[in-house]
Amino acid sequence: MMENLQDFPAVLVKYTDGLINSLIMTEKVKTMAEWAAEGNTPEILFWVGCAGSFDDRAKRITKSLASILQKAGITFGILGTEESCTGDPAKRAGNEFLFQMMAMQNIQILNGYGIKKIVTACPHCFNTLKNEYPELGGDYQVVHHSQLIDELLKSNQLRIEGGSFKGKKITYHDPCYLGRANGVYEAPRAVIEALDVDLVEMKRSKAKGLCCGAGGAQMFKEPEKGHKDINIERTEEALATGSEIIAAACPFCNVMMTDGVKNKEKEQEVKVLDIAELINASL
Repeated sequence: MMENLQDFPAVLVKYTDGLINSLIMTEKVKTMAEWAAEGNTPEILFWVGCAGSFDDRAKRITKSLASILQKAGITFGILGTEESCTGDPAKRAGNEFLFQMMAMQNIQILNGYGIKKIVTACPHCFNTLKNEYPELGGDYQVVHHSQLIDELLKSNQLRIEGGSFKGKKITYHDPCYLGRANGVYEAPRAVIEALDVDLVEMKRSKAKGLCCGAGGAQMFKEPEKGHKDINIERTEEALATGSEIIAAACPFCNVMMTDGVKNKEKEQEVKVLDIAELINASL
């Protein structure tokens, strides 16, 4: 990790060279360019994001969501190498110029394909695409994957089969940019409860939830010195519920909570799983 954010723009510019998307090969997912070449348009664009493309752990979330969309019969595409970072970390780190440069590049591509609806598994991408792209000319219907999965379950386009998680005690960590920033609290909980599990809330949840410590570009630098890292504090709250699984809905939160569980040497007893992984394993 970087000691500070001085070199951060250089890290982001690396992403603008294009994302190498494992989905293209492993899940037989077509790019928007391939859809366009066929003269067709899918129902939805799956915005994979930097974490979902590059981080080995987050790639499993990406593949789970792609599998869910396929099982639900949703036609979708990805941008593949045309997708770049939304610019969220740059904006949070204070580099508005870099953010706008990256955003305008993405908007030009999205508008070029006539994109109407976008789904993403990353609350940071969700918040940026939904709330900050419109003023730059990028107006889209943006949904978080928890919202889409909830809709698919309620419409019976997805049906839970098997009870691998039935009766298990699960706690859910609210991502900041999904919960407090956008008021999405119930959809992810409804998705988890569809598994017929025992959902246990942490002492700080929903509007009073505690950050995992990765937001505001903190994911990409070492934490400042203090009494305790935020992710350790949050992990302690999760472990206090006695849950076997910590459910997450953000790749950054997943990393921070996983690190916290390892710090407490509980990785054999407690698993950190994204809701897409929970649902995909139960279909």
